[in-house]
Amino acid sequence: MVGALPVSPLAPASFPDLPVIGGVSFAAVSAGVRYKNRTDVMLATLAPGSAVAGVFTRSATRAAPVLDCQAKLGGDSPDGAAILVNSGNANAFTGKNGLDSVAEITAAVAAATGVPQARVFTASTGVIGEKLPHDRIIAKLGDLVGALSPDAAETAARAIMTTDTFPKGASAEVEIGGKTVRIAGFAKGSGMIAPDMATMLVYIFTDARIAQPALQQMLSGLTDRTFNCITVDSDTSTSDSLILAATGASGVSVDGEQAFEDALHGVMLDLAHQVVRDGEGATKFVEFRVTGAANDQDARTHGLAMANSPLVKTAIAGEDPNWGRIVMAIGKSGAAADRDRLSIRFGDILVASDGWVNPDYREDDAAAYMKGQNLVVTVDLGLGDGQATIWTCDLTHAYIDINADYRS
Repeated sequence: MVGALPVSPLAPASFPDLPVIGGVSFAAVSAGVRYKNRTDVMLATLAPGSAVAGVFTRSATRAAPVLDCQAKLGGDSPDGAAILVNSGNANAFTGKNGLDSVAEITAAVAAATGVPQARVFTASTGVIGEKLPHDRIIAKLGDLVGALSPDAAETAARAIMTTDTFPKGASAEVEIGGKTVRIAGFAKGSGMIAPDMATMLVYIFTDARIAQPALQQMLSGLTDRTFNCITVDSDTSTSDSLILAATGASGVSVDGEQAFEDALHGVMLDLAHQVVRDGEGATKFVEFRVTGAANDQDARTHGLAMANSPLVKTAIAGEDPNWGRIVMAIGKSGAAADRDRLSIRFGDILVASDGWVNPDYREDDAAAYMKGQNLVVTVDLGLGDGQATIWTCDLTHAYIDINADYRS
């Protein structure tokens, strides 16, 4: 049964002390969606006038909650908003039942919170293809509303976990015009991670004031530099959702403020890295830096080819500096490459250049480097100015153990 996994060796020491975000409250309960006595539903409420932006999976088999959220987003509203998330059941590939469950839940949340149904956003994560027992969730709404608190973000973060071994949180504060603007967020994700928009489930909140279209544009751009640059296993979920909400409680306008965008980027990248560090069975955090590509898209293609290669990932798990597998991955990616211009580094160790192993390369040095938990592999194509960075983890037998009995 999933739920008693050892904490990833790459996990942070503890959940961070997230700042309270004005205009946001959280609560979580155990509804028995799939497992008994497990906190599995979280509710967040947002103050009237909050701007809500989002990015979602482009999977052709998107879950019903994703479709509902996509239909609701866009434009500013004077109303409040609510977000309800359950774990244990993805409400995906459930046909009309899935849509009915979303309608029942959003209507019940609207009635319980006073938020218009058009401003209730839901997500579900867990097993695909099983009808969501939404009545169990609805039965707990009174408890959820009664428990709402501005400082319960960690409880909410724990409620949305599935095969995660630790809750993931990040925050930032930035001074703008002499006033402090706060950002705080949490995420879940461990397996089925290969982003095609956002990834997993991510919820980020700020007390900044910004119009919804500007917030959406900022989120979409930053997603391509953070969540769309990570991969655990090359599989894209049916339920990937990222929602960013700005309550305006600070009274500080951040439209066009680079300092705010940089701070938001930092929070998103931190959460993205934590997802990789909790990759199912992971023991290594790996950064693939690609430079000298014909263009940025080619660099990204090469980076993902390495990061998604089972041969590359298992070599890393075995602490084997098998640079031949890097050469293989570059060659198969489909992006432009020239064997005789290629150079490869493990950390600061020059492994190969100009299409051949570096004459000063010593296997023992590389093998010693591979024993670290945080690894950097750099590949320069020697073709142009294109560059990209992709983050991943190794592939161990524990990944098989976790996923072989995921539904039990």
